[in-house]
Amino acid sequence: MSQIDPANTPERRVDQLLAHYQGSHQHPHNEAIHMLAIPLIMLSIVGLLYALHPAVAVAFVAASLVYYLRLSRVFLLIMLVVSALMLALVQAMGEQRVALCTALFIGGWIAQFVGHKIEGRKPSFFEDIQYLWVGPLFVISRLMRRAGVAW
Repeated sequence: MSQIDPANTPERRVDQLLAHYQGSHQHPHNEAIHMLAIPLIMLSIVGLLYALHPAVAVAFVAASLVYYLRLSRVFLLIMLVVSALMLALVQAMGEQRVALCTALFIGGWIAQFVGHKIEGRKPSFFEDIQYLWVGPLFVISRLMRRAGVAW
């Protein structure tokens, strides 16, 4: 389990989670791989859940947003927009949804593990499952930092 102190404020907690996540993503190639693979995996999961039933995908997104609400209002708002875009993309995939999302899921995870092989460290979610939800925040935080936007 993670060594995060639950007594910390929500904003502080997200900073700690991101700092810990960054610790296993130091190599520039690994970080670059994650910047692409994480959004592809996110999209594929939403798409595969949508293929089961749209309500399943919406329920997963809603539960994820509750997690983000507990961490940061800024990240919650960004993830709300990202989630809406993902649901729209998945819906637009039509009959190709399962095939596309399966390929994205497999390709994304292969890329992630190649990145961690390059890094020489195991993925953070092997320590604590919540890092599967922190990964998207890592991507957003990197994009925000590159744009000069503080959170």
